[in-house]
Amino acid sequence: MSDKITENKVKNHSRKTGRYSIAALFIAFAFGIALGAFKSDNVMAVVKTYDQLEVFADVLSLIETNYVDEVKPSKLVDGAINGMMRALDPHSSYMSPEMYKEMQAETDGEFGGIGIEITIKDDILTVVAPIDDTPAASAGIEAGDRIVKVDGESTFDMNLMEAVRKMRGKRGESVTITVIREGLDRPKDFTITRDIIKVTSVKSTTLPGKWGYVRLRSFSRDVGADLRKALNKFKQEGFKGLVLDLRNDPGGLLNQAVAVSEQFLKRGELIVYTRGRMPNQNLEFSAKNTSEDNSYPMVVLVNHGSASASEIVAGALQDLKRAVIVGTQTFGKGSVQTIIPLKDHAGLRLTTARYYTPSGRQINGVGIEPDIIVKQRAPEAVAEEEKKAHENQSEKEKIKAKANGEKPKAVEKAKKRPIVNLDKDYQLQRAIGVLKSWEIINGIQNRELTAARAK
Repeated sequence: MSDKITENKVKNHSRKTGRYSIAALFIAFAFGIALGAFKSDNVMAVVKTYDQLEVFADVLSLIETNYVDEVKPSKLVDGAINGMMRALDPHSSYMSPEMYKEMQAETDGEFGGIGIEITIKDDILTVVAPIDDTPAASAGIEAGDRIVKVDGESTFDMNLMEAVRKMRGKRGESVTITVIREGLDRPKDFTITRDIIKVTSVKSTTLPGKWGYVRLRSFSRDVGADLRKALNKFKQEGFKGLVLDLRNDPGGLLNQAVAVSEQFLKRGELIVYTRGRMPNQNLEFSAKNTSEDNSYPMVVLVNHGSASASEIVAGALQDLKRAVIVGTQTFGKGSVQTIIPLKDHAGLRLTTARYYTPSGRQINGVGIEPDIIVKQRAPEAVAEEEKKAHENQSEKEKIKAKANGEKPKAVEKAKKRPIVNLDKDYQLQRAIGVLKSWEIINGIQNRELTAARAK
C-alpha cells in the first residue's frame, strides 16, 4: 500500500512539474495577448482564454506522463493545432513543411494528380469541379460528388491538404476514390490514373452567327491577358456578342478575377470588396484597365462547379447589369484565405475575410443565382441519344454498302475533342438564344428610334 502511495506521489509530482513548465509557456502567450487587448473590454475574454489554456496544458501533461505509449510532444501539438483549424471553417488549415511546399504548386499551371478542385462542404470532402481534359474529367467525376474514401481510407477526418496529398502522386500510378452522388443508390468507385495536369486556362472560338465564345478553366496567372487577346481577335472578326463560359471553373487568383471583370466594365465601377476583422482586410477592387467598345451583348454561363473567382466575375457582371447569367446555382465559395508562413517552413492557411458583390451580396455559402436557370441535360440521356444515332447511322451505312455491293466503312472516332459542341450543349444553346433575342430587341429599338427622329 505504501509503495503505491509513493509511486502515485512521484507521478503526481512529475505531472505537476511538467504541467507547470508547459503552462508557463501559455502564461507568457496569454500575457502577450492581454497586453494587446488591455485598452478594451477584451481583458475578461483574455482571462477566460488563459484559463482554457491552463486546462490544455493539464491535458498535454497528463498525456505525456500517463498515456499507455510514449508520444512525441510535437505530434500532440500538431494534432492540437489541426483540431483548432477544424473548429474554424473548411478552408482554414495548418500546413506542415511538406504540405506548404505542395500548396505553392497549386497555381503554377502544371502539377501531378487527377485533375479536380476539392473543398469541404457540410463536413464532407466535395468536388468543386473536375478540370477539363484531365483524368478525373475523363473518368466521369462531376461537380458536387462527395468523396468518402481515397484508396479505401475514410476522408471524414481528413483536412483539405491531407486529401490533396492522398490524391496526388507519380504519373502513371492509379488512385481509387469512392464517391456518393445524387441519383446513385450506393457509393461508386472510380479508379483514376494520375497524370501531369497542364491547365490551359483560356480557350476561345467563334460560333456560327459570329458569336464569340470564351471558356475559362481557371483563374491562374495571365488569364486576364489571354482573355484580352481573344476579345481583340473577336473584334477584328466583327463578332456580335459574347458567351463567357465559367462552368466548372473552380476559381483561382483574385487579381485575375479583377483583370477579367474590368474588360467588360466602365472605368471606376466596383467589381468586388472584402470585409474582415482587421482593417487591412477591408479592400475594394474597381475596374481600371478597361477595354474600348465593350458594350456588346454578353451572357455568362455558370453551374455548381463555378466557384470563388468565377463567382466574383459573375456576381459583378450581374449586379452591374452588364451580362445575363445563365445556368444553375454556383458553388458558394467566397472567402479570402491568407497564407501565413510559420517556423520550419510550415504555414497557416487562415480565412481572414469574405467577398461581397458590388450590391453587397455575400457569396460564401450562398453562391450566385442565375438570371435564367437552365439545367444541363443528364449525361446518361445524351449518351443514350448518341448511341441510338450511332446505331441508326451504322445500320444506314450497312444497307447502303450492301446495295452497292461494298463493305460498310467503320465509323471513325473524333481524334480531338472540340472546344465546344453546340449540338449537345443545351445550356450553351440557351445562351445563344438569349444573345439572338438581345439582337432582335436592339433592332426593334433602333428602328423605333429612327422612326421617331423622322417625324
